[in-house]
Amino acid sequence: MGVNKLEYTFDVAVVGAGHAGCEAALACARLGLETVIFTVSVDSIAMMPCNPNIGGSSKGHLVREIDALGGEMGKNIDKTFIQSKMLNKSKGPAVHSLRAQADKAEYSTEMRKTLQNTEHLTIKQAEVSEIITDENNCITGCRVVSGTTYNCKAVVLCTGTYLRARCLTGEMITHTGPNGLQAATYLTDSLIAHGIEMRRFKTGTPARVDKNSLDFSKMEEQFGDERVVPFSFTTNPEDVQIDQVSCWLTYTNNETHEIIRNNLDRSPIYAGIIEGTGPRYCPSIEDKVVKFADKERHQIFIEPEGINTNEMYVGGMSSSLPEDVQFDMYRTLPGLENVKIVRNAYAIEYDCINANQLYASLEFKKIPGLFSGGQFNGSSGYEEAACQGLIAGINAAMKILGRKPLILDRSEAYIGVLIDDLVTKDNREPYRMMTSRAEYRLLLRQDNADLRLSKIGHEIGLISDERYEWICEKEKLIADEIERVNSVNIGANKEVQELLEKYDSIPLNNGITLAELIRRPELDYDKLAPIDMNRPKLSYEVTDQVNILIKYEGYIKRQVKQVEHFKKLEKKKLPVDFDYNEISGLRIEAQQKLNLFQPLNIGQASRISGVTPADVSVLLVYLEQLKYLNPDLFSKLNAEESGVREV
Repeated sequence: MGVNKLEYTFDVAVVGAGHAGCEAALACARLGLETVIFTVSVDSIAMMPCNPNIGGSSKGHLVREIDALGGEMGKNIDKTFIQSKMLNKSKGPAVHSLRAQADKAEYSTEMRKTLQNTEHLTIKQAEVSEIITDENNCITGCRVVSGTTYNCKAVVLCTGTYLRARCLTGEMITHTGPNGLQAATYLTDSLIAHGIEMRRFKTGTPARVDKNSLDFSKMEEQFGDERVVPFSFTTNPEDVQIDQVSCWLTYTNNETHEIIRNNLDRSPIYAGIIEGTGPRYCPSIEDKVVKFADKERHQIFIEPEGINTNEMYVGGMSSSLPEDVQFDMYRTLPGLENVKIVRNAYAIEYDCINANQLYASLEFKKIPGLFSGGQFNGSSGYEEAACQGLIAGINAAMKILGRKPLILDRSEAYIGVLIDDLVTKDNREPYRMMTSRAEYRLLLRQDNADLRLSKIGHEIGLISDERYEWICEKEKLIADEIERVNSVNIGANKEVQELLEKYDSIPLNNGITLAELIRRPELDYDKLAPIDMNRPKLSYEVTDQVNILIKYEGYIKRQVKQVEHFKKLEKKKLPVDFDYNEISGLRIEAQQKLNLFQPLNIGQASRISGVTPADVSVLLVYLEQLKYLNPDLFSKLNAEESGVREV
């Protein structure tokens, strides 16, 4: 029997074509590197196997940041959404988050078109079975099940939930990936052979039901926003004002909960059949009923999966209970009394890694040239996956091009918070992004993602000169308008008093600046237009920034000072591959954790579980001593180095 000796040569190989893989491959190809992306099925490119939406609380921030750096997710959802809503509008701008229902089939189709029409990018339907390294454990390529070898300088692993996946619906277990697609069964053994520590996580998805079998009169209709805000800063807002579809709200009840309690012994979660750890912040309906036994009902959202399908997603009711139990359980919901289930709910188990094995660049510490992104890193969610894929792809390209890695810190982006949490904390369950995780969230708003990150995207090469020039012009317009409203004085005339009375605002006794009026809680930049005679004609994206920056000026200044302190610790660099046992003042636990994580700087070290403030003080003393004990190393650590970005 012959041996397959077929070989190809690329710069980068991306394993997996989900949301992480698509962003990684596009980034590499757009930076001019010959890139191959592998998928077990071309039909599964950018597939949405679970919820039919993009964005949401904190996740909307991630999508905006992906767009600001030159990624694709925001553009793609703008092309394919069927309902859009800004969440948390009653709260401050720091937690406003955009969320859109997608046409799932169209989302996948449009992303596939983008990949197929990108220069330097090759799509290959094949299962990768092993990674290949040289005698120094550096990546030299990968091999697929057929035996074909793909030589390359970097590999990006974005395997999602496919590695040794199995789906569970009660007693029925199938060894498949999501939606019944082929699982990837070989790569795990190769990774273990290369010394990579693997973990077993699980997630779940609810049933899909037939729209024609539902009674919407018993549910509460949920509408999209009257005025749609796009995700991508490049999308013309006028192009996305469409007729939107509705979602619907219903609730579980005591009958639902009783059916679940009576069948917990048949749930793989509670029967001990599931090995993996599930996400705490996205529990199954079984978990909700058990852990929140005092709640009489739980919200359930009925969401369309697309324009050209009758399938509806039963949001909030993921389950791994058997089919007969699901049949009874779903029919207890108001409006679902006669429901027809098209696809049963299921749980899925899969292999992933302990992300502590990665640098903040998402490169494996012990395997140069091997990068990793998405759910394979122990996270959950499309948006979390996509932003990691983008950073992993960028840094694979930076390594090949001989440039410094892009590492965003916690004060710069939600992406920085997410990656820092993954690589410095011991995450024992699928990680989910939340606004509460970001210490500087007033600075990291979704509305200013382009102002924060587009310069970086331009330096990398993913943001065009034309787009960057507009960002610079936008910054100038904002600054000029803030200066103007701070200098415009408003007198206590009749017209002004009438406007203040209209908004129940305290009348004026003396003159006041326009900026001071904007700071009043009941007023804003737009409401004051009738008394601002010389106001220039500016776009909403400019005036929105003006309004926020004036209203929250005091809070923003306070947070900027906090960031300055944070930056001081981030700039104190630590040696790479250092043996912390040499520092006698550190506690044993701190030595062990620091040797494991190999932090890049004091700030990162301080966030490692098991490293105390006292240990941080010892590290600071050590760095001071280094000036005299090893001046060459100290100079190297603190040297100004060229490159795109570096912590």
